[in-house]
Parts: sequence; C-alpha cells; structure tokens
Amino acid sequence: MKYGSLVFEESEFLMIKKYHENNVSIEDYAHKNVLEMLCQNMPGALCLNTEDIPYDIITLNAVIEVSGASGIRQTFQIVAPNKENIEQNRISVISSLGALVIGRSVGDTISYGLPGDLITLKITKVYQPNSANGKTTEKIKTRKEKMY
Repeated sequence: MKYGSLVFEESEFLMIKKYHENNVSIEDYAHKNVLEMLCQNMPGALCLNTEDIPYDIITLNAVIEVSGASGIRQTFQIVAPNKENIEQNRISVISSLGALVIGRSVGDTISYGLPGDLITLKITKVYQPNSANGKTTEKIKTRKEKMY
C-alpha cells in the first residue's frame, strides 16, 4: 500500500464500523466476511479530516478505474449500500469489491474473485467527487488531480 495502511475520512470510518456492527441486514456471507476483514484492517488505518485526504485515496462516492493483466479495464463508483446500482456501475462499499478498494490508493493492487479464480487488479485512477476536500480551491484540486 502506498501510504502503508488504509486511509479513511473520519465519517466514512465510523460509517463502515456502523455497518459492521449492524451486519444483521447482510444476508450474503461473502459480503459479511469481506466487511469483517476490512474491519480487522481498520485499527491500523489512518483516519483523516476530509480536507486532508489525498486525492488518490478511494473514498465514498469516488469513481475508480482498475485494470488487470488480461487487458480488463473497469470503471465504477463506490457508494453507500442504499445507492448501489450495478447497471450504473455503482458498487456498494460493503460489497466484496467495494470493501477491497475503499481506503486504498492509485497504484495499489487487489486480488478479487473466488478462491481458485482470483484476478489481480491494479487501481489506475481515482476521481474524487466535487464535494471532497471542500476547503481546497479549484486550482489546487486540478493540480493535485493531474499529479496522480
């Protein structure tokens, strides 16, 4: 990992912990297990204010592009569970893929899929939502986005 650990915005960190504590609504054990693995990694995570989150970190509502060795390239958005919409490439933060990428950054790799059928994906781009890092100016946002 580029930053040595996962990086979260404070409110998102608390939201994910809340989802984990209230996981009675998660019927799919694969999602529950991924969320538990994510929560095991959270004690060592960096927890920052919104304005301090680097622009290459995957946060809630960020649009992410990943690529694989086989030439696969996919773009999707990480959203809250109630806003998930597969047809619109909106992936829940508590889905297997969402939990694997949240808090990671450009250049990080993940292994995704079922045991015996895992693929390695590299995070190639992260587009932060317009509301992210609201205390920065447009000029700084543009300069930072171009750096990654």
